[in-house]
Amino acid sequence: MSRTARVIWDDALTAYNFGPSHPLAPVRVELTMALARELGVLDKVELAGCAPASDDELAMVHKRGYIEAVKGVSATGAPDLSVGLGTPDNPAFAGVHEASALIAGASLAAARAVWEGTAEHAVNVAGGLHHAMASVASGFCVYNDPALAIAWLLAQGTSRIAYVDVDVHHGDGVQALFYDDPRVLTISLHESPRTLFPGTGFPSETGADGTAVNVALPAGCGDSGWLRAFDAVVPPLLREFAPEILVTQHGCDSHALDPLANLMLSLDGQRASYAALHRLAHETAGGRWIVTGGGGYELVQVVPRAWTHLIAEVAGHPLDPATPTSHDWRRLARERTGEMPPLTMTDGRNPEFRDMSSGYDPADPIDRAIMATRNAVFPLHGLDPMP
Repeated sequence: MSRTARVIWDDALTAYNFGPSHPLAPVRVELTMALARELGVLDKVELAGCAPASDDELAMVHKRGYIEAVKGVSATGAPDLSVGLGTPDNPAFAGVHEASALIAGASLAAARAVWEGTAEHAVNVAGGLHHAMASVASGFCVYNDPALAIAWLLAQGTSRIAYVDVDVHHGDGVQALFYDDPRVLTISLHESPRTLFPGTGFPSETGADGTAVNVALPAGCGDSGWLRAFDAVVPPLLREFAPEILVTQHGCDSHALDPLANLMLSLDGQRASYAALHRLAHETAGGRWIVTGGGGYELVQVVPRAWTHLIAEVAGHPLDPATPTSHDWRRLARERTGEMPPLTMTDGRNPEFRDMSSGYDPADPIDRAIMATRNAVFPLHGLDPMP
């Protein structure tokens, strides 16, 4: 197997554009790729293009009638509320099918590269549209590209796939599409559904034999609590499940500056999660790792830096957090957004956490969230839920 890392990119991926006032602004991926290029990160990877997902490929996870309805909206730009297009979250726009199918195709290209062994790791930072359902658009997502990558891998004969979602929002679409499929382990760490869209992702949602795993963290959770929860749940389950391939979604809207959510992670805490998942890909999945972006709505201060770190981690050449952002990139960010861009690749934090061997505190809401998940699913995997 090749030891290469591949980044799937086409400038046309920025055509997924819900309009100038929508939070999911394509400038966030434009600035990510520009920053990664300026810092030499893209020199460490193989860049590859992609083709749009075909209707037959999309139909692996989406209903044919839904695909046709999206194409109808795409042709005219007119809303179709029956499939969730024309809402504030998912405005209708001409070309929506083509733009969405290209993002789906990029994640398929990543999956093919890893499956065929032409790349050990592959990343689509424009992807991670994890809320789309089989027959309705939801939460800024039209076609569910991570689910499509998983479905394609299953069709090739993969028998065990693990999906880990660190977006601040529950990965509800991916969970729903594989909820009763014991071949797919879905793990989502997210803000509690009591305080954030989509209102799902309780620990009691356990799927087939415990293969749906949900860690619902309290609003205000920061680096140390989030990393403690990750460490208490994700590594034991991945080791026990032993996936053939690991698929991960890296929405960076868990950051303290994100305008749409209430977790308090730093860029440095998020970077620690990328490194942890990279190690786990090698430890549990033979190094086969497919990576997507996801949410993230602080367009200049957070997303470009977070996902440049992500690409660097995928490449096996993580950036020193003290690395300055480049002058040319800062000028581009100001021109494109009017914002004053960050000067370095760090928030100046050094995140640390106590693992669960230090004891469980029932008065701590983060520990209660951890234990709710472990109690719900660990016994189903033959694991002891107690620390």
